[in-house]
Amino acid sequence: MFTKQGPTVRELAVQALSSTERGYDLLAPKFDETPYRTPDRVLDAVTRAVRELGPFDTGLDVCCGTGAGVGVLRQLCRERAVGVDFSAGMLAEARGAFPPGSEGPAVHWVRADARSLPFAPAFDLALSFGAFGHFLPAERFGLFAEVYGSLRPGGQFVFPLGAPPPVGSRAYWSLFGFDAAMRVRNALWRPRFVMYYRTFRLGDVLEDLTQAGFVVRLLPLTELGLRPDGSPRARLVVATRVGQDVSAGS
Repeated sequence: MFTKQGPTVRELAVQALSSTERGYDLLAPKFDETPYRTPDRVLDAVTRAVRELGPFDTGLDVCCGTGAGVGVLRQLCRERAVGVDFSAGMLAEARGAFPPGSEGPAVHWVRADARSLPFAPAFDLALSFGAFGHFLPAERFGLFAEVYGSLRPGGQFVFPLGAPPPVGSRAYWSLFGFDAAMRVRNALWRPRFVMYYRTFRLGDVLEDLTQAGFVVRLLPLTELGLRPDGSPRARLVVATRVGQDVSAGS
């Protein structure tokens, strides 16, 4: 699964026994050489779908990691793209990938916890890739409310969401096994490392987005493939802010 330039088994073990933040600080220099980085084909599909929803002036990448989502925002936003993450190591890698003076909209990096975003309603677009497994279900509404409070009225929060694997399939048991192992690890070891694959279910996500004040629709990302029943393997969740003052603090 990993290239020769990626982390060793020992490095992954040390990461897995660290806190979520410290684990990503350690993994950051080699993160883009792992399967955990969002594939380019997903980034490209989302870019094409979101372009049809614009135009956008300012964009926010929530839990930006090494900056893959900021690369998407730089193709979609005319003025400014901001990446926010709580890992100093990941932000350092992101800064290196987008040095000052690069062509395109201005890029800024902010170290902060996504559960307490330090932004006024300033963004036309927010997106996120591959980060939601780091939030427990009880934290999801608060996260969505923080994003809502960072968007201007009419602003849109978008992210891809894959269809769950068929029950009993190899992928199903792989994700089930990973989550079970993570629960055992967190029950026996501190600090916790929060990463679960099966806690971000579509119905629950739509309910929490709606309660946070968003109006939500789903767009099929058909270029990422179809399931045997003809349904898309992935959808783009498009959550639009309406009104003025619904936020985490209201």
